[in-house]
Amino acid sequence: MEKTALLVLDVQNELVDPAGKVGSQGFAKVVEQRGLIARTAAVIAAMRARRQPVAFVNVGFRADYADAISRSARLAHLKEKQAIVVGSWGLEFPEAIRPLASEIVYTKHAVSPFFNTGLETWLHRQGVTTLALCGVYTHMVVDSAARHGDDAGFAVKVLEDCCASPDPELHRIECEKILPLFGTVMQSSAFISSL
Repeated sequence: MEKTALLVLDVQNELVDPAGKVGSQGFAKVVEQRGLIARTAAVIAAMRARRQPVAFVNVGFRADYADAISRSARLAHLKEKQAIVVGSWGLEFPEAIRPLASEIVYTKHAVSPFFNTGLETWLHRQGVTTLALCGVYTHMVVDSAARHGDDAGFAVKVLEDCCASPDPELHRIECEKILPLFGTVMQSSAFISSL
């Protein structure tokens, strides 16, 4: 029997809120223009109404970044801003999509929501066969989740209008040329109708 889980990936205040240390650099405006929070909230509500599992993933580090395992230059930008520190407002999710107390939240230290987290084990224990993905950035966490999900044997559905990248062209290329190799790219309204 098919069972779908919704993964809400990195849609956290630091990245998507105008007051966030990353969001304030222009990405929050992209998120607002795409209506991403409202659409994601609608998908979450539809999943909850059907008693389907919703899992939230955020990214965060210790204040000294000792748990940051990547050696790439992208982390230097976060360190300079003291961004996405565990225990801060930046790791929380916007009010409109805040997890219920009963819902699972995983904090990761890498791009992949599966690396060094219990997410895949949790999904298998829930009997999940299909992953629906909402998140930012499309070309990073959503891409990574789609690839891993496909490799792990899940059917993958990417909800295009619930994803965003700072560069709209990166988002377009991902959704048109890359993500279809690993799953189905669709609009959130079509996904809700399919539940």
